This record gives sequence, C-alpha cells and structure tokens, in this order.
Amino acid sequence: MLSMFSYLITIFAIMFWGFRAIVSLFFAISHPYFCEPINAGLEIALLFLTIPCMLFIIKRNLVAATIYFGMYAAYFGAAVYETVLNVMEVGMEVQNTSVLIVNVIGVIVPLLTFLDILLNKNRRGHGGDRKTDWFYKNKDYDREFDDRADRNQYKIRR
Repeated sequence: MLSMFSYLITIFAIMFWGFRAIVSLFFAISHPYFCEPINAGLEIALLFLTIPCMLFIIKRNLVAATIYFGMYAAYFGAAVYETVLNVMEVGMEVQNTSVLIVNVIGVIVPLLTFLDILLNKNRRGHGGDRKTDWFYKNKDYDREFDDRADRNQYKIRR
C-alpha cells in the first residue's frame, strides 16, 4: 500500500464490512435496524468470503480485488436497481433513501478498491529505500570500484 488513497479505501471497506456484520447480527436477533440484509444467508456467506479477499487486497492482489468487486456488485447492484425502481414508484422516503445509500456504497467501495489496485503501477510495493537506491543501484559506481580493485593488487612477500 503506497498512497493515502489506498489506505483510506481499504479502511473504509473494512468499516463497511463491519457495518454489514452489525446489520446481519441485528437481523439475526430480530432487532429492528434502519436497513436489513437483502438475503440473510447470502449476506453471511458474503461476509465470510470477504475476509480472505480483504487480506489479499491489503497485499495488493488484483485477483482478490476482482473477486471482491464481483461479489459485491452482483449482490448490491441488483438491490440498487430494485431500490431505484421503488423510489420512482413510491417516492423519496427515509427508509428507501437510506437503503439506497447503503447499497450504492456497497457497489462504490469495491469498485474504487478494484480500480485503485488495477491502476496502481507499483502493486507489489517498493523493495528498497529511496535514500540508498542511488548508491546500490548505480552501475557506473560498481564498474569504477571494480577497476580500482583490479589496479590495486597488493602482493604479500615473504
């Protein structure tokens, strides 16, 4: 993870995962909450499949980001479409608006994570230190040092 944007997107994705876990927990104990899972069984499976994806996303793995985006886009994308149709028929109510916002966030956060990893040119991270790269990765200095070593051959005589 190289940029602040990458850190923020990943932290927000983890926070959204925690929020969805709380929503599933409140639904499981039949406690009213401002939004409910679309499909409780699928939501719990999605939560458990997200954990390894998050671990690999932190390691900047493109395949995990693709799987994460695909799962969330399939799950929340259909819900966004249905909620938009419901808002068009019924109107802007507080319940519909809050569900729509949560579902849109459920699509946007994985999309941003996927695009961040896809467009990041340094996916694996930088192995060295910028302060010492000029010294250790300078081939001219190595050649000059080798030439000096060849000329300075001291012989030990007995």
